[in-house]
Amino acid sequence: MQREAGVRLNTGKVLLIVLDGVGVGELPDAARYGDEGSNTLANTARTVGGLRLPVLEAFGLGNIIPVEGVRPTNSPRAFFGRMAQRSLGKDSTTGHWELAGLVLEKEFPTFPSGFPPGLMQRFLTVTGCAGFLGNTTASGTAIIEELGQEHVRTGFPIVYTSADSVFQIAVHEGVLPLKRLYEICQLTRDRVCTGTNAVGRVIARPFIGTEGVFARTTNRKDFSLDPPKPTLLDILHTHGLETAGVGKVDDLFANRGFRSSRHTHTNAEGVAELVDRASRMRQGFIIANLGDFDTLYGHRNDPHGFARALEEFDTALPSIVETLSPGDVLIITADHGNDPVTPSTDHSREYVPLLCFSPGQGPGHDLGTRETFADVAKTVIEYFGMSDAMPGTSFLSHIKAI
Repeated sequence: MQREAGVRLNTGKVLLIVLDGVGVGELPDAARYGDEGSNTLANTARTVGGLRLPVLEAFGLGNIIPVEGVRPTNSPRAFFGRMAQRSLGKDSTTGHWELAGLVLEKEFPTFPSGFPPGLMQRFLTVTGCAGFLGNTTASGTAIIEELGQEHVRTGFPIVYTSADSVFQIAVHEGVLPLKRLYEICQLTRDRVCTGTNAVGRVIARPFIGTEGVFARTTNRKDFSLDPPKPTLLDILHTHGLETAGVGKVDDLFANRGFRSSRHTHTNAEGVAELVDRASRMRQGFIIANLGDFDTLYGHRNDPHGFARALEEFDTALPSIVETLSPGDVLIITADHGNDPVTPSTDHSREYVPLLCFSPGQGPGHDLGTRETFADVAKTVIEYFGMSDAMPGTSFLSHIKAI
């Protein structure tokens, strides 16, 4: 395993947990995205009358920004700060790629007025679908209520997008089987959404039920673009280090750079998988996405559900900490915001929290406002003693136990 001269190769593990959508305040360019006033964590706390997060409070979450119910502490267990996004955009792919050291200079294309006729005709030709419904910007739950019965009658897939760079395809699992939905999405990814129309993700959005009670299932699948440059995962994997994914991260990185992964569907399932993997891993890297904050509550403007999910994670956090040995590192952050209090049901352009913990370290201190999410990748690369040309600045030297 190559490493820079004089840099000690750590033999421990790093756990990176991405709390999907848990932003901590609007970025300076939020107005460009229509996200003025967004502050996912603080607005959620204020709306529900305060959050109860004793473990995250002890870590120093309340030291990052004022959060009702989460007090700042003079002796935080973790190092704390916030990170700005350097890449343009506010979607999951962009956020995760930047966390892994890939900063995008050009944002993915979006289609606020729906996809152009030529693209939709190609969609029909390539996929063999006889027709489609929708082709508009919409909330996923709203559009299946609006067009679900027509889809059941015709068999035509429902196509829609959002403020993010996504081509979403919704079908009833009793009308089109999952295998066929995934085939349609893969064809769309490979042969339709290409070139100037290369959206960040094509997303399968299956649902079930009957008119008036349609509901999305957990069989969602994201078909992401291939990262155009090596990411943190590629570097670690190339050097023979164990790399594992939990949640939708395998899709977001087009299954690249992982020795193993498990596509969990809920926060509880993701935490259980993370604890199991981390308990057995001695050296390596695990990245876990916990998506319920975003998919179940942020996109549905449900601050009370969002608050419950945060409190459930706080309750589960000690079981994750118990998997750490001295010298191991736990990093908790997010990929973007998704404020459930603002009128929008889309992602929000926000800073993300940064908490970094290692067993045996003394009290943490403020890591400040980092200029890019890529500081995470730079830190992990330095932890394992490897050389790279990635952007960002490592904060490893601040963790005294390492």
